[in-house]
Order: sequence, then structure tokens, then C-alpha cells
Amino acid sequence: MAKVDLLLGLQWGDEGKGKVVDALTRGYDIVARFQGGPNAGHTIEFDGKKFVLHTIPSGVFNERCINVIGNGVIIDPKIMRDEAESLNAAGVNLTESLRISKKAHLIMPTHRALDAANELALGKKKIGSTLKGIGPTYTDKTARRGLRVGDSLSSNFRQQYETIKASHLAQIKNLHYDINELRLDGMTFDEYEKTWFEAMEYMKRFQFIESEYFLNKALDEGKNILAEGAQGTLLDVDFGSYPFVTSSSVIAAGACSGLGIAPSRIGKVYGIFKAYCTRVGTGPFPTELFDATGDKLRERGHEFGATTGRPRRTGWLDLPALKYAVMLNGVTNLMMMKSDILNDFDEIKVATAYRHNGETIDYMPFDICDETTEPVYTNIKGWKSDIKKSIPQALENYIQFIEKYVGVPVSLVSYGPDRTEVIER
Repeated sequence: MAKVDLLLGLQWGDEGKGKVVDALTRGYDIVARFQGGPNAGHTIEFDGKKFVLHTIPSGVFNERCINVIGNGVIIDPKIMRDEAESLNAAGVNLTESLRISKKAHLIMPTHRALDAANELALGKKKIGSTLKGIGPTYTDKTARRGLRVGDSLSSNFRQQYETIKASHLAQIKNLHYDINELRLDGMTFDEYEKTWFEAMEYMKRFQFIESEYFLNKALDEGKNILAEGAQGTLLDVDFGSYPFVTSSSVIAAGACSGLGIAPSRIGKVYGIFKAYCTRVGTGPFPTELFDATGDKLRERGHEFGATTGRPRRTGWLDLPALKYAVMLNGVTNLMMMKSDILNDFDEIKVATAYRHNGETIDYMPFDICDETTEPVYTNIKGWKSDIKKSIPQALENYIQFIEKYVGVPVSLVSYGPDRTEVIER
């Protein structure tokens, strides 16, 4: 029986999932996104070109691949149109390869305005939102008042839109903000709304499908499917560092509800992690570095958000957090990204435990957001050499240390941004 393989981030996002999906697509007939929205930024580089995908699955550069935006994804038509037009200009024909679930929810202009107003109202307690309307859209989804892709085909679509919009405007007014003073991608609300409806019409050139039936039929026919997640496990709404999390289920279980597939149809689970750690926005980060070493990691790794452009916080690898993510997802294969960023370090630190409330622990505590959690480090000798097609012994030692701690093999090591710069182990 054919299975759906999963590819997930195991840290706070930005692990390099886009590159790995692109590299893996040779073996898959279908690539399907199962959650998140344009707060994601999956970067793919090849032939001297760089692409950042926010909504569209990362299999679009493989001509034989069908790409599905699943029901668990939320879509801003304007952002998606901009992305599609950019890909089209690069010679990628999406009209043949892209399918969109009718059950995927739409990010309305007022969702984005409400997101901005909520974040402004929180002041110093802000979550660190990407301001793409993610939280308000998922809130409406769970409150059963959302607008879905399939609704755009209905004759009363505009009426549905206006009803929800009126509710949002009342909420924004209660937060003491004027909708006309908020800017969305540099536009006034009215300008953005006009563009949004134009983009909604543009979206109709792609196939809207009953994605759960489409994917299960493909499995019955023996097709190979790769499910692509967004963000990272430590941002999961249930198991991440709440409330500094995203609004969807980013772990393996989320692929089942985000695509309409049964747990028994899950096959391999590829877990992606960086050789060090990064985080964008606020929230706990036990191994964060505030010194020249942290600056060096940021500069060498070009650690700036693909979606927001914000500088990423940087730190050493956190093994208790990684082991936690491996456990939650049932990871079968690990893939380590950006190992080359550590090429110049004489010594590398790895967190193997925490000091928390006077105890030494090796797990992520419930109150990690409220109490100081200090890392307990193990020092490992650096490899002090470039990685080109082969793994230096000191790097091999580093990898084996990680494998022993988390109990899962590292099957792929990435040493550069291009899709070809990987070593299979």
C-alpha cells in the first residue's frame, strides 16, 4: 500500500525545508502542503537563481510533480497571485501542476488588519506575528465563521465576505484603531481589498478540488506523495512554547487533518534541523547567543527571515528540544542543514540538558516561557575545514553525537544553499 511521507521542521522554523522538498521531489508524484499560510518562507536555490515560496508547495520545479495546497492551509489570494506570477515569469507553468483544496480557508484583508491591530494592542507583550493574518484566520476557522476557497464559486460569495468583514471591523474599532489608518503591504485598506478581489478571480485559473478524495485516490493508485509542513515543531499550537507559537498544528498529526489522510497511511517522517538553532520573533530560546559568536552565526548563515526579513536570533544546537520534536513526530530520518556555517569554529557547544528551577532536566518544561531555563553544554571539537562532497571526521563525530542523543539516524547533510550541495549518509 502506498504511503504519504512527511517532511517537517524540528526547530522554530527556517530549517531549510524548501531545499529538501525540492531535492526529494524526484521520487514523488505529488507534493502537498498541509498547514500554515504565507507566514512560511521556503527558499530554493539552483542555477544561480533564488525562489522563496510562501503558499505554493516546493515541488513546483519538478515538471512531473502535481502540487496540492491542502485543506489545512490558509491562503491570501493577493500574496498567492504575486507568487504565481513570479514563478510564471521564471518559466514555471502552474496551471497544469497546481491543485487547491476547496476546503482551504481564505485570509481576508480584514484578517490582516485585525492581526496588525491585535499586535499593536499587545505592545511589549506582542507575539511577534508576521502580520499576514494567520491568527485571525485560524480563529475564524475554529469559530466556524471562516470563508473557504470553495465559497468563491458561490453566487452569494460577496455577501458572505461582507458579513465576516463587518464583524472584523467591529473588533478593530473595539481595539481603538481606524481601518483607514492601517497599511497592508503599503496600501490603504480599500486599495488592498480591490487587489484582493482581483487576485481571487486570478486564482480561479487553477483547479479547485476535493483534495481529500484526490489524495486518497492517488494513494490507492500507488502514487508517491510527500506532505510538506511549514514553520517548525517548537511553534506548534499545542506543543510549542505557547503562547509564542503559530496558529496551526505543524507536527505529523497535523498532516492527517490538514490533508484528509488516515494515520495508517503515513510512511517515512523526515525531520529537518539546522546544525545550530535560530528563532524569529519573541519567545523562549534557551541556547540563544548575545555575543560575537551569535553575530557570526547570523552573518555566516544569512539568518534573516525569508518572509519578514527580520534578523533571526541565533544559538547553539539544543538537543533536548530536538529530541522532543523527534518524539512528537515519530521521525524516521533526520536531515541536518547548514553544517557549513560551523566550518570556522574551533569548538562547538551543544546543549544536552537545562538548569530549571534549581534542577537539571533533559526535557522541555511546561513553564519554559515563565521561568529562566539555562542550557547545560557539552563541548565538541570543530572540523575547521570546508565541506565539499565528503564529511570531515570531526563533523562525523558531531553527527554521531546527535544521533546517539536523539536515537534517529542523520541520512542527509546539507553544506550550502544550492539544491546540489547535499551529502547522503
